[in-house]
Amino acid sequence: MQDQPILVIGATGKTGQRVASRLDARGLPVRRGSRSSATPFDWEAPETWAPALHGVRAAYVTYFPDLAFPGAVDKLGALCETARDLDVEHLVLLSGRGEHHARLGEDVVRNSGVDFTIVRAAWFAQNFSEGYLRDPVLAGVLPMPGGDIAEPIIDIDDIADVAVAALTEDGHRGQLYEVTGPGLMSFADMADDLSQAIGHEIRHVPISFEEFHGTIAEAGGAFVADVFTGIARETLDGRNAHITDDVMRALGRSPRDFMDFAREAAQSGAWTSAA
Repeated sequence: MQDQPILVIGATGKTGQRVASRLDARGLPVRRGSRSSATPFDWEAPETWAPALHGVRAAYVTYFPDLAFPGAVDKLGALCETARDLDVEHLVLLSGRGEHHARLGEDVVRNSGVDFTIVRAAWFAQNFSEGYLRDPVLAGVLPMPGGDIAEPIIDIDDIADVAVAALTEDGHRGQLYEVTGPGLMSFADMADDLSQAIGHEIRHVPISFEEFHGTIAEAGGAFVADVFTGIARETLDGRNAHITDDVMRALGRSPRDFMDFAREAAQSGAWTSAA
């Protein structure tokens, strides 16, 4: 069975590239799934799904850009049917914490007839170093809605480690891992840690959800802004303001602290203008 590849859907994404690299490092056969990969995978092109899944024993599944987008849960269901028909043994789904549509996606995977593990993740630390908040951090500001709501922000490297464990080790099938960082932080707390790590002030700027929508609309258009503002309104209401021990349960170690992430990212040049 170890000769059969593991498919990583979204292999060019934040978590997917890390999962694929870790599998490579273990000497395991990896099939990278993306629109530009040798075996293409495109959520908008269902004809690419079966060739990507053919002959694999397991798959790491991420939906880009988010399971809240119209039609995403239906597409996930169709993918699960394809995986079952092709005798894929195990699906590891990356899900979003506190999101209604993500829960619907989880139910689809649970009821697919394929063994599964669900990794339900809190806010990504790398949103500040690799995502849409990198440019504001470079400008010295952190504009976010939600007021003083606290988040158990998680390092993506921890998410990848949990996913790889689920894909390669016994004891993870049927499990839900709701992965969080070691503590709760407000966005002002995160700005303080980023300031210390980078060496100059990063100022938290509380904004309204309407302002948040306008910022995203400028970059990605009104439709994308509608979806992501809906997610922000849904999740930045305190529902996620608690931590779990699921990283410890999955890996036997504690999750990484946000300050450790920030210092390492700063040392690697994540917030230099040439990065």
